Amino acid sequence: MKFYIVDVFAESRYEGNQLAVFMPEEPLTERLMQQIAREVNFAETTFIMPGRQGGGEYKVRIFSPAAELPFAGHPTLGTAYIIDSILQPGSSSLILHLPVGPIRVERIRDQWWMEQNQPLLGTVLPGRKQAASVLQLKEDDLISDLPVQFVSTGLPSVILPLASVEALSRCLVDHSQFRLFLEQQAQANIVAFARAEEGSADTLRVRCFINEPGYQEDSATGSANGNLAAYLIEHQYFGQSHLINYTVLQGLEMGRPSRLAVQCGKTEGLYTIRVGGRVVPVASGEWLL
Repeated sequence: MKFYIVDVFAESRYEGNQLAVFMPEEPLTERLMQQIAREVNFAETTFIMPGRQGGGEYKVRIFSPAAELPFAGHPTLGTAYIIDSILQPGSSSLILHLPVGPIRVERIRDQWWMEQNQPLLGTVLPGRKQAASVLQLKEDDLISDLPVQFVSTGLPSVILPLASVEALSRCLVDHSQFRLFLEQQAQANIVAFARAEEGSADTLRVRCFINEPGYQEDSATGSANGNLAAYLIEHQYFGQSHLINYTVLQGLEMGRPSRLAVQCGKTEGLYTIRVGGRVVPVASGEWLL
């Protein structure tokens, strides 16, 4: 079975977030796909299902080492890149059918962009101190006039607004507090962000923390940054504009620098959330079945 490895949201190889993409010629059992994902041991692995629908539409399944996921950002873009490179060269627009529903992906010059589903802006969490303690921060490390809030466009996040990049750099997961937080507050990853100290005013630094065996942080997270975009426009972080464009720098603390481009608009209560970035090929091979 052919497989490919790409780095997503990367400027060059060995940056961004790793992804393995498999192209089975015959259907695989869910158990085998999970075993392969566990063997690869990247944050996510995707499978382009056989019996392709044509017309630029493909059914795709996404697995972490622990479970199947309804949606994830960097696997969506990385898989679209492989479809464009191998299965349907020259594609500028694709639709990937994921468990969360159809996701449209577009190539604009050297970047791949996805449009995410309408967000659910959920509970504003009362336990600000508890949320901060998950990352071994103090409550005064948070921006006081922004909420800690649950947001989801398919894969949920709790958004944690930090007052400085210095606080962001101090984040360190307390696993016992994280487990308690998940039990008492929300089943979600935690997205901490701060305005970048260098560069333009529309650049953010982001870290995404997850509670999964063998993983505590993601180097580049498309779904979580889509959640963050909805939060930012809802709470007017960049002012009262109904359309925001900004850059996210993520993964620096992990030694895998990543760059994401984000656009978000809101009109008459409806959101348009787009996350994009470059995809860099790394390897290809044959998986033995």
